Amino acid sequence: MEFTSLTDGSSLKRPLHAVDDSGSADRSPTRIKHSKNNYNGGLAEASSAEELLQRARDRRRGTQERREGDKSADKPKAPRLPKRQCALLIGFCGAGYNGMQIQPDPKLRTIEGVLFNALVKVGAVSQDNADDPIKVNLGRAARTDAGVHAAGNVVSMKLITAIPGVADLISRVNEELPLEIRLWNVFRVQNSFNARTTCDSRKYTYFFPSYLVIPPKPGSGLFQIAQQSDGNELNHIFWNSPAPEATWQDDLRRKRQYRMPPEQVEALRAASRKFEGSHNFHNFTVGRDFGDRSCMRNIKSVEIADPVVYGGTEWVSVLFHGQSFMLHQRKMMSALVLACRTGSPPQTIEEMYGPRTVFIPKMPALGLLLEYPIFDTYTRRIASVNENLQPSDPEYRQPIDFEVHRGAIDQFKQEHIYSRMRSIEDTEGVFDAWVRFIDSYSGNDLLYLNPKGVIPAAAVIKKGERRDNPFREKRRFDATSFSHNAPDEVRLDEDEEDEVDEVDKSKLVDMEG
Repeated sequence: MEFTSLTDGSSLKRPLHAVDDSGSADRSPTRIKHSKNNYNGGLAEASSAEELLQRARDRRRGTQERREGDKSADKPKAPRLPKRQCALLIGFCGAGYNGMQIQPDPKLRTIEGVLFNALVKVGAVSQDNADDPIKVNLGRAARTDAGVHAAGNVVSMKLITAIPGVADLISRVNEELPLEIRLWNVFRVQNSFNARTTCDSRKYTYFFPSYLVIPPKPGSGLFQIAQQSDGNELNHIFWNSPAPEATWQDDLRRKRQYRMPPEQVEALRAASRKFEGSHNFHNFTVGRDFGDRSCMRNIKSVEIADPVVYGGTEWVSVLFHGQSFMLHQRKMMSALVLACRTGSPPQTIEEMYGPRTVFIPKMPALGLLLEYPIFDTYTRRIASVNENLQPSDPEYRQPIDFEVHRGAIDQFKQEHIYSRMRSIEDTEGVFDAWVRFIDSYSGNDLLYLNPKGVIPAAAVIKKGERRDNPFREKRRFDATSFSHNAPDEVRLDEDEEDEVDEVDKSKLVDMEG
């Protein structure tokens, strides 16, 4: 007795003559009759024979398809060019982009997505790797939120650096990039280099009009709350002269003429120094509890420049230098500005590092700029390697230095970031809309803004407990580009942000920088 082999690797006791030369079953009674000694799952029904025939046909079809696939595999492929671990120094205006980090959804336009496509077009990324950035170990030193700008950032990935027909890779890539994204430099780094993990620290600047430090308007919700605190006197000379029928547009025209006195600048600087050092920033982000060790961050310095007037409005810049920053770091700026404009002492910021949870609103995204990441440890390491090497040596590695490109970077900042930021504020009044929205709030969430610098029990947020009149942020203040189709006051009625209690912590690491 011979055996026919099944596709699943088992064998069935069945005479080969059960299938004739034509491939059809012999249906004579003697050929399909089985005794008790036959295989227990044998062909008691004619349909079982049909199943075997179908399996045989499928095997023949699969063999043919494999042969055809082998033929296509034999077709000549493009030569494989060597890839090298590289650092790309870039700058960008983030308006209109869904952040820095590339997203699985191709409909979401990101800085990395546009950059990656440009590298594919010029041949720095092969077609074999064009479908997935993970194949070339794509990483970034700092992740920026949607709409946030960067004068300098570093991307690391494996690139083809010697591309046939491409003499100047930087110029060629910039030809494929939109003007709001620039490649400052690209060069080889050590194989172990990773833009995020090798980065030592980052510098961010936040710009805001100085009129934000004017105390809340008398009669507003926040003004009334502040007046309830003992010893809190918010009457300001700015509010002594408006006509009774003055509109918010009238107020804004006057606000833009405001100039910070020196004592107010010094008060802002004194409060900002409370950020320096290592602290628990759990109240300055989302999805983190006081006991989460990742909330400990080190801020190396905070520098506040003297105010400068541009186009009739006075602006203040605050430079943060930190080892790393939490998601929604704009909360730091909000705490700083709100404390100063309500007469709250610097101690208020210190209280926020404690175990009690409070709500801190975010400042508008419009004012945030990543200056550049810093790689001091890597620079020192390659300096020792380069001691006995010439720049032309294959083992020589360049330091990551944005200052070499300072002229081009400053010009880019002025043309694509600063001028745009000021223009949007002039036409949209984003910062004024934000501060008026803050002042309209009359609940308990901001009761920590008081002259005593203490957090009252009514302002403490407890997980799972419902709050009366919780503060609801507006999505429009997360944007850096705006539609002109709706009046200013209507735009304030846009959808509110949802409160965030739980965030996937495995994703938070990639969302911070």
